[in-house]
Amino acid sequence: MTEYTSPEHHPAFEEYCETIWELSEDGVRVIQARLAERLGVSRPAVSEMIRRMVEEDLIAIAGTEISLTSSGAKLATTMVRRHRLAERFLTDMLGLSWAAAHHEAGKWEHVISPEVEKAISDRLGNPTTCPHGNPIPGSTYVEPRLAALSTIEPGNAVTVTRIPEELEFAPGLLEFLEENQLVPGTSAEIIAKSPDGTATLQIDTRVVGISAFTAERILVTVDSPD
Repeated sequence: MTEYTSPEHHPAFEEYCETIWELSEDGVRVIQARLAERLGVSRPAVSEMIRRMVEEDLIAIAGTEISLTSSGAKLATTMVRRHRLAERFLTDMLGLSWAAAHHEAGKWEHVISPEVEKAISDRLGNPTTCPHGNPIPGSTYVEPRLAALSTIEPGNAVTVTRIPEELEFAPGLLEFLEENQLVPGTSAEIIAKSPDGTATLQIDTRVVGISAFTAERILVTVDSPD
C-alpha cells in the first residue's frame, strides 16, 4: 500500500484540492462555476482562492479549465484517502448513517495525522473503498467493469457498486439511497425505464423508483444469469 503524506496546508486549500480531484474523478469538467456549486460559495470567493492556489503551485489553469499540479494532486489524494477512511470508520465502527458520516468525515479529514490514518486503516482491515464504493487512494482497489444504471435495460439484474461523489452532495439523496438499500453490494432487478430516464427497481420484495439524474450516475455491475 502506498503511504500518502503531504505538507501542511490551510484547510481551504485542502478542501479545494479535494473537490477538484473528486470532480475529475466523476468526469466533470473543472471550471470555477462547478467549484462554486460544489462548495456552496460565491464566484468571487472561488476566483480569489484560485489565484492563491496558482501562487502556491497547487493548480494550473488552461483556458477556463482547472487541473491539479503534482503538489496539488498529492494533497488531494491525502485528503480523499483520509475522508473515505473516516467515513468507513464512522459507519462500520460507530454505526453512523451515510449522511452523518459524510458530514463528520469532512471535519476529520483535516485533522487526521499519518499515524492515525494508518491506525484507522489497519483497524478496518485496509479497506479499498468508502461506504459508497468509491476507491480509497493508496489501497489495493481494482476497478471492476462498471456501467451507469441508466444504460442497463429492464429485465437485467445488477449489483450496485459505486455511488459517485456527485450524488453525495445532492440534498437528501444519501438518506434516500441508504433507506432503500441502494448501497454497494445490493442486488436489484431493473423492471422498468421511463422515457424521461426514471428507472424502477425491485430490491427483494420492494419496488424503488429513482430519478434520471440518479440512474445516470449510480454505477453497477451486471449480474450473470444463473
